[in-house]
Amino acid sequence: MTVPATDGPAPAASGTGLPGPPDSGGRLGGPGPGRSLLGRAEEYVIGALIAGLGVFVLADTATIAVPGSSNAMGPRTFPYVVGAVLVGAGIAVLVATARGRVGAAEDGEDVDPNAGTDWRTVVQLVAVFLVHTWLIERAGWPLAIAVLFAGAAWTLGARPWWRPVVAGIVLALVLQVVFGTGLGLSLPAGWLEGVPLIDG
Repeated sequence: MTVPATDGPAPAASGTGLPGPPDSGGRLGGPGPGRSLLGRAEEYVIGALIAGLGVFVLADTATIAVPGSSNAMGPRTFPYVVGAVLVGAGIAVLVATARGRVGAAEDGEDVDPNAGTDWRTVVQLVAVFLVHTWLIERAGWPLAIAVLFAGAAWTLGARPWWRPVVAGIVLALVLQVVFGTGLGLSLPAGWLEGVPLIDG
């Protein structure tokens, strides 16, 4: 007896009871070859951007003036650590991508596997970080940290705008007091120079 064809699931592979292999478009097995190449290219770009930011931070940190002090730690210590971590993270991403370990979305994530990288958000975050590094020496550490936190939070969707701004200012002042007064580190106060506690 002939069984009419239906629109049901793909026929099982012989003897396995499992669905057959995905078609050439990769609909059952994830993104196809074209998407894989695009994903690898994006991973390379992201890794290069992260490493490049780290190199920029390390180079810019070397220009920070260090006052004569007996403290083992100075205003360059934290930026040097951040720059080194960024360079290491960028290199790790590049090496992992070269080995074929391209990041994939978790099964439970509500994402479109065929969607590309949100380059607008990436560019905005890079711009915020560059403004932060530019402001450290010119406007002071507190303002630079406030801009970094508020800008990154707003770019990632924090609304209304004033909440990340207020949180960034509070975070910046707390960090300045902890590092400047509590730990005795000479962080550039910038526009707040001479203010008790803030200027250390």
